[in-house]
Amino acid sequence: MPIKYHSQSRVFHLFNNEISYIFKIIDNEQLGQLYYGKHLTDRGDFDHLFEYASRDMAPYSFEDDSTFSLEHIKQEYPAFGCGDMRYPAYEIEQANGSKIVEFGYQSHRIYGGKPKLPGLPATYTERDDEAVTLEVVLHDAYIKMQIVLSYTIYEKFPVICKNTRFICEEDAPSSVTLMRALSGCMDLPDSNYEMLELAGAWSREREIKTRTLECGIQGVYSMRGSSSYQYNPFLALKRPNADEFAGEVIGFSLVYSGSFLAQVEVDNYDVARVTLGIHPDQFKWLLIPGESFQTSEMVMVYSDMGLNKMSQTYHELYRTRLARGYWRDRERPILINNWEATYFDFNEQKLLKLARKASNLGIELFVLDDGWFGKRNDDTSSLGDWYPNEVKLGGSLKQLAERITALGMQFGIWIEPEMVNKDSDLYRSHPDWVLAEVGRHMCHSRNQYVLDFTRAEVREYILQMLEPLLQEVPISYVKWDMNRTISEAYSNGNDRIYQGQVYHKYILGVYELYDRLTTRFPNILFESCASGGARFDPGMLYYAPQTWTSDNTDAVCRLKIQYGTSLVYPLSSIGSHVSASPNHQTSRLAPIETRADAAYFGTFGYEMDLTALCDSDLEKIKAQILFMKRHRKLLQQGTFFRLKSPFDGNETAWMVVAENKQAAIVGYYRVLQPINIGFMRLVLAGLNGEYKYRISGYKYECYGDELMAVGMIISDVSSGVKTKDKTEKGDFISRVFYLEAN
Repeated sequence: MPIKYHSQSRVFHLFNNEISYIFKIIDNEQLGQLYYGKHLTDRGDFDHLFEYASRDMAPYSFEDDSTFSLEHIKQEYPAFGCGDMRYPAYEIEQANGSKIVEFGYQSHRIYGGKPKLPGLPATYTERDDEAVTLEVVLHDAYIKMQIVLSYTIYEKFPVICKNTRFICEEDAPSSVTLMRALSGCMDLPDSNYEMLELAGAWSREREIKTRTLECGIQGVYSMRGSSSYQYNPFLALKRPNADEFAGEVIGFSLVYSGSFLAQVEVDNYDVARVTLGIHPDQFKWLLIPGESFQTSEMVMVYSDMGLNKMSQTYHELYRTRLARGYWRDRERPILINNWEATYFDFNEQKLLKLARKASNLGIELFVLDDGWFGKRNDDTSSLGDWYPNEVKLGGSLKQLAERITALGMQFGIWIEPEMVNKDSDLYRSHPDWVLAEVGRHMCHSRNQYVLDFTRAEVREYILQMLEPLLQEVPISYVKWDMNRTISEAYSNGNDRIYQGQVYHKYILGVYELYDRLTTRFPNILFESCASGGARFDPGMLYYAPQTWTSDNTDAVCRLKIQYGTSLVYPLSSIGSHVSASPNHQTSRLAPIETRADAAYFGTFGYEMDLTALCDSDLEKIKAQILFMKRHRKLLQQGTFFRLKSPFDGNETAWMVVAENKQAAIVGYYRVLQPINIGFMRLVLAGLNGEYKYRISGYKYECYGDELMAVGMIISDVSSGVKTKDKTEKGDFISRVFYLEAN
């Protein structure tokens, strides 16, 4: 699995059994992009793929050559100016105001493994032979600065990981300011693609949107200080004929949790330039001589077998080489969260009653949500005061936790360490610790304000409150919430130059606190949350292997939310709960079977008042818990296939297949009852065609090739028409099928 450098043609070829990525040092010593796609046989010379020509009004790099213009050359890491008038990957302002740069090839090195990115999350290797890394050093002698472009290719994944480091050399004549520092660029030779993005809002996160690439700019972004509900730090380009199972797709994912930009620029000659990285607006980073700046990581996935293959690559990579630690490969505990059962209105008696019921049902983890600290009885007070309310809890938090663990369950808590209420001891002592300019009006959201995590003393204060709590109380799970984004990005007590660094330094501060707590308490399962899914991104998965996917727990809404999320993120990262009916967000009435059937395809838990349920529902919950315990390894670590999209019609279907293909679980969901329609079949995927499978609820067995060509007969559940001895009628119907090979 080599990276080869052909010195005579000055070509770099990164390849494994599935993909090739090829670029070269071009005549002006910059890097020109040649190819990214399906594996090509290596050869010493790919110069025929490098195209340039004479075009009217273009600026040319050489006096005696009217063909070589950067405006029409596909590049690896382009700058604005010096001939290229398209949007750049980076921009550097010098002390004299000039933004003209000339970075040319200086050196490169190739080595096994993958280095860590200081202070940033990134994919990793456990052995040096899993991947090979190429570092190419570009140099501008005039300003004495280096740009180090890093590329990693894995042996078993069709993946290229990119990041960039800027180095202002010790003997540089002056400081410089980074105005734009994106993680990477990809210049594709044509624009015959459709762009997929994940867009939404609170409680309808990550809806799949598709648009045809057109001349000009199309992109997604966040300027909120977090990756946001509105857009995810991801886009995919697919050929118009590509679908879930066939066709060419390229995915671009950013391992970052702050403000980001992901865009595609199509020029007037149909070159599609993809750039991804930290959002350049509100970003200015001063580099004095001797300092460096590291960008976040961009992860590119190539598939010639449709969207499912792209997603499966992201799933396995992010589950096994982005998520880390004790919980990475472990099955997740089935939990009960008290939030929708009690909200803020609880005491020790209520909590223990709920815990006893949960324990009797076989639930493994009790999570105490918002309201256990300070004087917190609503959302107007006490954020920042992370000491237990012993009056409300009927004693210490440790005593409550011990009473619950004595029932045979683990104990977890909710925290929101990045936030503060005005009605808190913390705010009264340190009003200048909020991100906002002291003396000016501040916007609130949920009656709370954002702490200035760019400042070490703020992070240290929060750490000193949380660390003893996690040390003294038997806590095995922490839900880390963030219920608002940054509106006034100003750090009090710091100068003008510092303000251009606030958004990025803020998320670096969040990462630092996460790293310190997860390092100090490696066996605690951290779940990230941002009022639901406003910070569901790869950066968070590096510290917290699962994320609360949405505050919307309605099973029908969750079909779209979880389906869209699965475009990039593994099921083991998708926090999914069974909640009450009527649902608290939509007031929808849905069968408890349907609510569980949707939640199985994630981490699984309950978010309801179990003490208010009838005996029939409690018996169903017992059976659901047994099913999940029996199959959660397959559900959380198997290969996931999307079969029917909720964005295309009345039905949703997906399935998970074991690595050895001996078992599979299929989920089928029908939202509304159809009338008098035809017979229906569901075509499956990923099975072994030669295996014969028993299917739960079926009286006959089928070979895998039949199930993948003809499909399962599902007329009873899909149409509601009586077939043989079974009929499924009504709205919001679902079925989960277990397949096992003989």
